[in-house]
Amino acid sequence: MNRKLVAGICLSLLGTLTVNGQFGTKTGEWRTYGGDLGSTRHAALDQINRDNFSKLEVAWRFKTDNLGPRPEFNLQSTPLVVNGVLYSTAGTRRSVVAIDAATGELLWKYAYNEGKRAESAPRQLSGRGLAYWTDGRQERIIYVTPGYFMIALDARIGRPIPGFGKDGIVDLKLEMDQEMDPINGDVGLHAAPVVAGNTVIVGVAHTPGGSPRSRRNEKGFIRGYDVQTGKRLWIFHTIPTADEYGNETWEKDSWMYTGNTGVWGQITVDEELGMVYLPVEMPTGDYYGGHRPGNNLFGSSIVALDLKTGQRKWHFQFIHHDIWDWDVPCAPILANITVDGRAIRAIAQPTKQGFIYVFDRTNGRPVWPIEERPVPKGDVPGEWYSATQPFPAKPPAFERQGVSVDDLIDFTPELRQEAIKLTSLYKMGPIFTPQVVSKWEGPRGMLMLPSSTGGANWQGGSYDPDTGILYIFSNTAASVLGLTRDTNRSDMDFIQGMARDPNAPAGRGGGGGGGGEGGGSLNVQGLPLIKPPYGRITAIDLNKGEIVWQIAHGETPDNIRNHPLLKTLNIPRTGRQGRIGTLVTKTLVIAGEGGAFTTPTGQRGAMLRAYDKANGQEAGAVYMPAPQTGSPMTYMLNGKQYIVVAISGGTYTGELLAFRLPNQ
Repeated sequence: MNRKLVAGICLSLLGTLTVNGQFGTKTGEWRTYGGDLGSTRHAALDQINRDNFSKLEVAWRFKTDNLGPRPEFNLQSTPLVVNGVLYSTAGTRRSVVAIDAATGELLWKYAYNEGKRAESAPRQLSGRGLAYWTDGRQERIIYVTPGYFMIALDARIGRPIPGFGKDGIVDLKLEMDQEMDPINGDVGLHAAPVVAGNTVIVGVAHTPGGSPRSRRNEKGFIRGYDVQTGKRLWIFHTIPTADEYGNETWEKDSWMYTGNTGVWGQITVDEELGMVYLPVEMPTGDYYGGHRPGNNLFGSSIVALDLKTGQRKWHFQFIHHDIWDWDVPCAPILANITVDGRAIRAIAQPTKQGFIYVFDRTNGRPVWPIEERPVPKGDVPGEWYSATQPFPAKPPAFERQGVSVDDLIDFTPELRQEAIKLTSLYKMGPIFTPQVVSKWEGPRGMLMLPSSTGGANWQGGSYDPDTGILYIFSNTAASVLGLTRDTNRSDMDFIQGMARDPNAPAGRGGGGGGGGEGGGSLNVQGLPLIKPPYGRITAIDLNKGEIVWQIAHGETPDNIRNHPLLKTLNIPRTGRQGRIGTLVTKTLVIAGEGGAFTTPTGQRGAMLRAYDKANGQEAGAVYMPAPQTGSPMTYMLNGKQYIVVAISGGTYTGELLAFRLPNQ
């Protein structure tokens, strides 16, 4: 059958799509964070392909060192490209820059000095991006500062729009339906706002909550604003008030003081349906929920709202009473799919726990059954446990779930035995195994896989509308989680913390694991506790609910490749951890590596890699002096295709790196 005829039949089944579309970038540009409002991160470009990817050269580079009082080492932005201009947030002041997309020349810069309000902000540095709006005459850039102001700039000259808010600025700590300290209120945002039609939708993030100071915190309510005036149009209470749907899931009036439950990831919109899709995080705190008994709607849920009014249309909760910090981290992805001959306007939500939940986005009905299954119950004093959690029948998990002996390092029998001995002091079990109160004699903590950083994280996935295949990177690493009482640090009964060796000298270590978000980690002779791969890319056919291919992404780390205990072994590529977003084009899946390694030429750095999107075979790689820390994007300009990616890390400061093919 003629391909154009097939496409026409599909469109007639699904209804006429708007010009803006949800299914890939248009006219070779990249006008919104996810490439389109459906968060597909797809561009149907093929000038760069498997035959020439390894020939890519650096077209230009843009260092961000002077955009703020100190350099930044974690540049996470995905830039936009409109009319030959690249727009990005950058630097520790979270400046906005406009750059010539062909040459990398700085065209203008805007920075807003927030003083103490930025210094106390829960989400600092340059953030992940910004939004663009035009009515065909005006062009605006909308972004959110570290101190939680929303600013509208004239995209041509980089100056605030006088008619937007007050002199171009809206204070997002106001009109939030709660009292809040204007300087120290615990709200902010790393993600980019989203503009759909004439509405700006703004999320909210808080201080990471493994050890919150209090069971009380600011609430993460979501709002829509008029893009021309900055006037608040609507607000959605992610923690329902007394007379709202879902309030009964907050027992003992815990809705009154519990906070968080915001949207710190990217938001997705279907303009044709007039619906906004929110990936909602969990409530305060991340690992102990005894102060918020009940299922806690709308925590760890996807919520569909009316774009014009903010009214709830449907929702689904992925985790009842989340106590694992497996909140929803990334944009849901719009996908028009065909399942058993039935055309479905679907939405697919990747999660930290390694599931992708797929729904009919018009009504919230699961595409495949989602079964409530019994899960283990814990014994932490005062905790409230849900007896069941939802498990999707399809697709299969894209990441390993739960920890058993089979998951432990197995390079050699000796390393496996050492790992078994080490983990004997920790609790292991299937997914949704609950936390424990940490005791030095055991259990010192609970081993959790995926870790609380995923699985999927803020970078999310990408989607190919031509094939119905979704691509996602994930990490394989176990968190070590334990709970402790510490009245000097928090008014909560328990917070994240590990028992100490009672025989260790005062002031010394002796805990059960390292620090950092999501608890610590364990190692065996300096090697990861869990066997590889440590980073992977998975391709999932959403028409069938099946995994098409899965590969280790990232070269083997130096500490494994050069480890004296492994020098006689031939270890396949292990992949490497990172926060890695994927980009899908007409023929390729493109992603940079996390972390750095020593290349065959002796250089330290990372590779930007391309894979055949049909089978996962590597199609080429080019060198980068630092790992990928922002998700890649692509555009066409003056007949040339560019790929731009943010890199940084270690001692390498933030930089936008642009690739293109050599001049012919």
